[in-house]
Amino acid sequence: MRIVVKVGTSTLAYATGRMNIQRVERLCKVLSDLKNAGHEIILVSSGAIGMGFGKLNLPGRPQDMPTKQASAAVGQCELMYVYDKLFTEYNHTVAQLLITAPDIADGGSRKKNFHNTMDRLLELGALPVINENDTVSTEEIAVGDNDTLSAIVAATVSADLLILLSDIDGLYDGDPRKNPDAKLIPTVAAIDERIIALGGGSGSGLGTGGMATKLTAAQVATAAGCEMVIANGEKPELMYEIIAGEQVGTRFLVGR
Repeated sequence: MRIVVKVGTSTLAYATGRMNIQRVERLCKVLSDLKNAGHEIILVSSGAIGMGFGKLNLPGRPQDMPTKQASAAVGQCELMYVYDKLFTEYNHTVAQLLITAPDIADGGSRKKNFHNTMDRLLELGALPVINENDTVSTEEIAVGDNDTLSAIVAATVSADLLILLSDIDGLYDGDPRKNPDAKLIPTVAAIDERIIALGGGSGSGLGTGGMATKLTAAQVATAAGCEMVIANGEKPELMYEIIAGEQVGTRFLVGR
């Protein structure tokens, strides 16, 4: 199975911007094990800006673009150093791909080149780690966010499954942070106006995503024939159950 896993900043880092070491180690261990089982894994990783401002000892996530980009430049080094170190321990080779919106735009030569590179990396047994090139992109900060990026990647490489690991258990019929009676929606067969209306604004203070961007990602992925699951990244081990088809989080089905 070809699987794209997107991990959000809130899963990778503490509110301080410093890396959540034990969780990242568990994430890499599970992904390595899934590769050992024969699955093709592509990791779309947020966290460059979040970890960058932590390493630069800034008081919080920067708001101005130059500082965001400076944080991304520092944080991306930290991210890839850790991924390379941890995956190497399990005998897996990582490859870094930093992309911008034109690289995956329909009809352009860049998208074909990206697709060819991804195919060859997977053939060679590498584990691609993808992030938006936040040091030069200025329009999201241009794809929009890594939820959307991961869905476009999943569609481009004809993935079987997209897993979004976030700081929430899935899609609820209300905001669980405000309404304790909100109920998790286990399965979404079609993304209609009612489902879209459940999307809110930005999520944690560390990242840029929210439920609205995850629903956009679900539309992109399922339209390309790829199922998508939103699950809580606090327990990376849940990916075993997700891949086995068990009920975890919210699963968006491909229309029949």
